[in-house]
Amino acid sequence: MRTNLMRSLALAALLTAACQTTSAAPPAPTASSAHIVSAVADAGRPAADKDLDDARKPADMMAFAEVQPGDKVGELIPSAGFMTRVLSKSVGPTGHVYLLNRPPAAGRAPGFQPILDDKTNYPNVSFIPTDFTTIAAPEPLDLVWTSQNYHDMHNPGSNLDIAKANKAVFDALKPGGIYVVLDHQSAPGVDFDATLHRIDGAKVKAEVLAAGFEFVGENNVLRNPNDPKDKGVFDPSIRRRTDQFILKFKKPG
Repeated sequence: MRTNLMRSLALAALLTAACQTTSAAPPAPTASSAHIVSAVADAGRPAADKDLDDARKPADMMAFAEVQPGDKVGELIPSAGFMTRVLSKSVGPTGHVYLLNRPPAAGRAPGFQPILDDKTNYPNVSFIPTDFTTIAAPEPLDLVWTSQNYHDMHNPGSNLDIAKANKAVFDALKPGGIYVVLDHQSAPGVDFDATLHRIDGAKVKAEVLAAGFEFVGENNVLRNPNDPKDKGVFDPSIRRRTDQFILKFKKPG
């Protein structure tokens, strides 16, 4: 009788602990979550970046990518760092943002160098040079993010094996980690156009799934059905108003 009582008490304790663990999980972030609102309002962001917020919607991007304080993030091909600053402030002092890009040409600094130099505002950002076929992150990542630059890995002359690049992202993520790809949609029937800097979302999806990812969903907030898709993304008539897909994948775990 006493043995049965002890077993019942032990089972109750386990169930209580399980419930507590489940309730402790943070709620899914939204564009109005405090850490995201604060990140977008960051005084360290240049005015030129903030002027692009209506077009690039960084708060919606952070929510869709499920960014939480403390996350370890790899930003693939960060360019000048528009998203880097927002990611840095969103993950906060207990998180980290690793910038993943090729080493700069001799005598040149990367476009995101000002962020690396700004240790007052962005001490949790560092640069990991990569050839994209391996990612030497010092810890498993919660998220790999890339925006408007996935198509560059297909550029003629890059000689990059895209299957290896996506597998490197897969390997760098922890089980359950998120991979988000945002890019400019190409014209119907066109898989990739290096001149126009566009790629087909369906092509991206197929390539990422081939690396072992699961497809989670798509965000349409940057879609523009009025984009004729016959001009380069820097053409003044369509710049910052291109039709953009945002795909979210997850590493099984």
